[in-house]
Amino acid sequence: MEKTPKTQPDWKSKLHEIIYEADTPAGKLFDIVLLIIILLSIVLVMLESVASLYSKYHDTFYIAEWVITIIFSIEYILRIISINRPRHYIFSFYGIIDFLSTIPSYLTFFMGGFNFLFSVRALRLLRIFRILKISRYVGESNKLVGALKNSKAKIFVFLFAVLVITVIMGTVMYMIEGPEHGFTSIPLSIYWCIVTLTTVGFGDIHPVTPLGQFVASIIMIIGYGVIAVPTGIVSAEYSKSMQPKPATNTQVCPNCAEDKHPDKAQYCHKCGYKLND
Repeated sequence: MEKTPKTQPDWKSKLHEIIYEADTPAGKLFDIVLLIIILLSIVLVMLESVASLYSKYHDTFYIAEWVITIIFSIEYILRIISINRPRHYIFSFYGIIDFLSTIPSYLTFFMGGFNFLFSVRALRLLRIFRILKISRYVGESNKLVGALKNSKAKIFVFLFAVLVITVIMGTVMYMIEGPEHGFTSIPLSIYWCIVTLTTVGFGDIHPVTPLGQFVASIIMIIGYGVIAVPTGIVSAEYSKSMQPKPATNTQVCPNCAEDKHPDKAQYCHKCGYKLND
């Protein structure tokens, strides 16, 4: 069985430092330039959707799009060859996003109809978290996701209770108001109840009778509780996860592309590979 080399060649190590590390001047410059190109590509996609601009500057848009696509393609290839185990990057979150933001131009060239995929490029802006060294906010978002997962059973029960309330109150409003006041069916009355309960209030139908208006007032008051209860459930779970964790940096393992290593770490906590100094 072939052993994994303990160190990378100098050129590969330097390339990895530039592309993956945001703590070094070269890495930060690379990411900033990349972000500018991403922003330009997003602006370009938005301008292409304006019919008057697209008809006037079609050729300019076309050339600029291919220039950006080639830059993204080169960056994608360099990211693959700069690590020892490319599949860890290819199938990672950023790897999939990078691929999806590069492939639309090639697909539209051969088949067409894939312009909607250009909007995926906006997700590449998530790299700004690495550049600004605010990865702690990514950690906070992970805590929020964890709190939502831990609360899903309680939230499901609560939403089921809300659904039962909307069915009951919608049926009551159908009986009170009736078709002559716009409540032509029970499903439509349930729709009105959902709109009212969530405090959206489109106003396409509304109760006319005094009893109907009274019931509507009760539903509106309940609506405030509907908003507050899930927030309280998630907040309680979130508070449980608020425990200090060791500080991390932006170092990415040259071997397996693992990130979030502790400060001053010398070896990858996943594969044991030596990190770049």
